[in-house]
Formats: sequence, structure tokens, C-alpha cells
Amino acid sequence: MSTVTVRYFAAARAAAGRSEETVPGAGCLDDLVEGLAGRHGDRLASVLAVASFLVDGTAWHDRRAPLPAGVTIDVLPPFAGG
Repeated sequence: MSTVTVRYFAAARAAAGRSEETVPGAGCLDDLVEGLAGRHGDRLASVLAVASFLVDGTAWHDRRAPLPAGVTIDVLPPFAGG
């Protein structure tokens, strides 16, 4: 079975309780998000609902597009600025 690496940043890292993990590959980003929320609970689910995602460094906007095997997915919550 293929896997993907998920890297968490800022609030996502705090909610997941880790900075990175390897998980079984998912068909699409929506499937991955659902699995991560189930694994880590409501706090991460809330962050994932408003996060942006990079797949191997490229912004991934189509959450139903198939994810390639072996990619690295960065979870980027909204950042406060000033």
C-alpha cells in the first residue's frame, strides 16, 4: 500500500500533536482530511477545515483530484499577520 507524508505547521502541528507523520495513501485530499480528522479528533478537524494544502510544494486546490503515491502534503493553517 502506498503512503504519503503529512507535515503540519503552526496550529495544525499543535492540534495534531506532532510535526509530521506518514499515513496510508488516500484517493484524494478530501479523503485524506477525513482520515486525519478521524485519527486526531475535532481540534485538528477544525484546523483542517480552514487550512491550505501543498502537495510536493504545489498549492492543491482541487480536493477531489487524485493524490499521487508517495507525495508530501503540507498542512498550512491560516496565519495571522500584522
